[in-house]
Amino acid sequence: MNLINTITRAEAHDIRFILMDIDDTLTTKGKLSAGAYQALWDLKRAGLKLIPITGRPGGWCDLIAREWPVDGVVGENGAFVFWEEHGVRKELFHPSAVPNDHPILKHIREQLSTYVPQVRIAKDQFARLFDYAFDFAEEEPKLPLSVAEQVRDIALSCGAQAKISSIHVNVWLGQYDKRSTAELFLSEHFGWRAGIEDRAIFFVGDSPNDEPLFERFPLTAAVATITQYHHYMHAYPRFIAGMEGGEGFAEIAAVLLNTRRNA
Repeated sequence: MNLINTITRAEAHDIRFILMDIDDTLTTKGKLSAGAYQALWDLKRAGLKLIPITGRPGGWCDLIAREWPVDGVVGENGAFVFWEEHGVRKELFHPSAVPNDHPILKHIREQLSTYVPQVRIAKDQFARLFDYAFDFAEEEPKLPLSVAEQVRDIALSCGAQAKISSIHVNVWLGQYDKRSTAELFLSEHFGWRAGIEDRAIFFVGDSPNDEPLFERFPLTAAVATITQYHHYMHAYPRFIAGMEGGEGFAEIAAVLLNTRRNA
């Protein structure tokens, strides 16, 4: 990983879309800082299209689509996209998304209550449409990554998908992830052409559930928080910020905007 300030003028100039994770990428210790939110507005005013890509639930994503300076939000690790168009909130659901009342997901929850009793259902579960989120590090007491790995392994053994974020293990049914749904939305809504316009995409993340995007696109970055997951990942971003969380995102945004102005 190279420091973000090594990005070239040509690379920065080609970027049209900024995709980013939310928790521990835009936020710092659970809070959206003034600097990170200002960075979103600065990027938006520079003419870039902004698309958060998150494991957070449908209820949160409805608010984000309506109230943040974004052009869409991919939620629940790729189950759907929400966006606002002419004052109306629109939606696109991934064709393989399965509602979270499915018996397999209920079985996984029962298995976890028996074999990993210390893990708990995330407090935002009530707002979810397609997945279960198991909290290991959002609220106290925070649990080690080894517990998150147990949750993931049990879910996978039951035939579900599972991804570890910086705070939750998200478990769902359906053949999708952050990357596949982001690409679907970019293609259908903006006419983006995969393989031809890959360098128009810049993604910022922080944790293992961002690996599909780190692996897919040539221009990616992470906030410094990612270093704690080094041994849990196989795909890494090309660039890294010097700071963690929202401060790292603001740092990345400032470098991109300054480099584009000098292009």
